[in-house]
Amino acid sequence: MSIRPTIVLKALTGVTALPLLALVAPALVAPARGEPPAAPPAPAAGEPATLCAPAGTLRGVDGAYAQIGLCADSGGPRLTLSAPASCGRAGSRTTYGCRTTGTWTARHAGNTLTGTLPGPAEHPGPGTYDLTATVRIQSQPAGVDLQGTVQASLTLTVPRPEPTHTVTVNRTTLRRATTTTLTYTIRRDSEDGDGSARFGLIGEEASGARISTTDPRCVNPLVGHHPQTARLPHALDCALTTLQPGRPEKVTVHVSLGPECSTVVSKLGYWMPDGQTLYTGGMLPGPKLTCV
Repeated sequence: MSIRPTIVLKALTGVTALPLLALVAPALVAPARGEPPAAPPAPAAGEPATLCAPAGTLRGVDGAYAQIGLCADSGGPRLTLSAPASCGRAGSRTTYGCRTTGTWTARHAGNTLTGTLPGPAEHPGPGTYDLTATVRIQSQPAGVDLQGTVQASLTLTVPRPEPTHTVTVNRTTLRRATTTTLTYTIRRDSEDGDGSARFGLIGEEASGARISTTDPRCVNPLVGHHPQTARLPHALDCALTTLQPGRPEKVTVHVSLGPECSTVVSKLGYWMPDGQTLYTGGMLPGPKLTCV
């Protein structure tokens, strides 16, 4: 079953998400007595928000139904899709909780992104996204179990944040039966944050690839229980502590391949201190090395 509503939500910069109940259930009635509720403060322009649109209704036997919305986070470095639902059975007084699982596809400016619900992908930037989700809605308590495909469109206008860190490398191609020396350059371009970051490389384990360095900041990751000393030869983990704007850090590594090819991916994890807030910082993908 595929459902595509005619409603398209076009969100202006700074407009926050519509409440879920407004998307998938009848609107709440305003208070009958007393002063009208005070309007919430207007969000700052460009503030990250979650935008939602109605995506359709699935129906099943014995009056089972599920009204589904598709939502996207905007303003952050990643695009996260979710599909909240309101479900029930016609004529029933039972209040159901609704669990959504499935997959999603987003099409934007010729690019196609995919993922699981709920789940993120790299954010291509503002614009109109045509969203399709194949979902399964299960209720708690049991009574509703529906599957189908729903669709909607969202227009995100909050700009994607400028990157705070970058990772580059002096070459991107590896060769079989060869040891290749590579120099990665890691930069912090923001006044926010501090000089700490974790830089990692990983090849394909089954290929026999080996990644090594003489840089004392880096080690091959230790695995297994104590007192085991085995380390992963196809991966490298580097602790950087002096990243500053205008002062990049360089890491030189050696990637040795046998007769089998291997790609090598890299990533940078960093902390952006914000007082005693726990969940700060992010993860940045670095260049992917191919093999010929």
